[in-house]
Amino acid sequence: MLYQLHEWQRALLTPFAHFADASAQLFSNPYSPLAYTPLSRRLAAGYELLYRLGKDYEKPAWDLPTTTLDGAEATVTEQIAAARPFCNLVHFVRTPVSPRKAAARRKPDPTVLLVAPLSGHHATLLRDTVRALLPEHDVYVTDWIDARMVPQSAGPFHLADYVDYIRDFIGQLGPDVHVISVCQPTVPVLAAVSLMASDNDPKLPRSMIMMGGPIDPRKSPTQVNNLAKTKPYSWFENTLIHRVPPRFPGSGRKVYPGFLQHAGFVSMNPDRHLKSHYDFYLDLVRGDDDDAEAHRRFYDEYNAVLDMPAEYYLDTIRTVFQDFELPRGVWKVNGHLVKPSDIRSVALFTIEGELDDISGSGQTQAAQDLCSGIPADRKRHFTAPRCGHYGIFSGRRWREVICPQIAEFIRQHRDAA
Repeated sequence: MLYQLHEWQRALLTPFAHFADASAQLFSNPYSPLAYTPLSRRLAAGYELLYRLGKDYEKPAWDLPTTTLDGAEATVTEQIAAARPFCNLVHFVRTPVSPRKAAARRKPDPTVLLVAPLSGHHATLLRDTVRALLPEHDVYVTDWIDARMVPQSAGPFHLADYVDYIRDFIGQLGPDVHVISVCQPTVPVLAAVSLMASDNDPKLPRSMIMMGGPIDPRKSPTQVNNLAKTKPYSWFENTLIHRVPPRFPGSGRKVYPGFLQHAGFVSMNPDRHLKSHYDFYLDLVRGDDDDAEAHRRFYDEYNAVLDMPAEYYLDTIRTVFQDFELPRGVWKVNGHLVKPSDIRSVALFTIEGELDDISGSGQTQAAQDLCSGIPADRKRHFTAPRCGHYGIFSGRRWREVICPQIAEFIRQHRDAA
């Protein structure tokens, strides 16, 4: 019923959002005489702020039309390399503008499987991650589908299914593939590679890079971890799980709705968001177009959320954040015990942010101890100074500090193989 009420609210706000958008244009468009009245900037700024607070945010585009290859321009096109009910494997195909320069390239770039988190936002949250990787890597990304768009006929989606998807994608791209997991997927990625190692799978990846993930949430618990520990499993099941309304393809499917997740994101730092919106209003009044556009880009991504399958979300709460099955060595996926110690040939690079308030210090590094079978010379850990959770995979520190280390690590172990 809560989901239905939310949809009614959205239907009620939509005409007001359109009115605010039209009014903002009326007081800001240079062809409108009202744009030259004394209070026009303040009125236009106020209306645009109302519009952005009331509008519905759709999944953003990747918007990565070009990149560089050996210093030369190349076009980028998105192709679906594999389609599953709950995820598309997207390949960013790079085509050099100058074929002559392309022919002179030394060797193919390493293949990277970038596993995006299924934790509320769309995979496009990793746009900056992909942009920085593209010049030196052949990039594939897991593009998770909004659960409300998946018909019930596709069946449920559990955490074990997530592990199977990752194992399937690695097998499709392997064995010369390097897996990068950001935040939440570090856990299922480690499980998938562990199961492959236990089965002596010849498609094992060359390396796995784990960034800011809850491998062992018992270490330096954050606000996110504490919520999972203080609330019983039944609270999550009875309070956060709702059925998709009739107007969507996934009508009737049980999900953790995106609008509830978004409310949780905002509640973690309400003062920061309030200040950001007030600053946006002032930027519009002052005519600071660059700062205003930066605000729009950030919140176009931040406010676009998806529904998660209820089975997957509840499995994650219990398995990862309440029972700590992976670090305790008791996690079974489809009846098979997950044993990271069986991994021997896959290089491991763990990365954390010094100021990460989502995955605390030591949570990702815990993979180093769990993967005891990997030789020390094939392991590396890095803690990014003055870096928060999002700064691990987006922004200046990601581009200038972290990404170059990942590229060097990948090439080191590709060449060694």
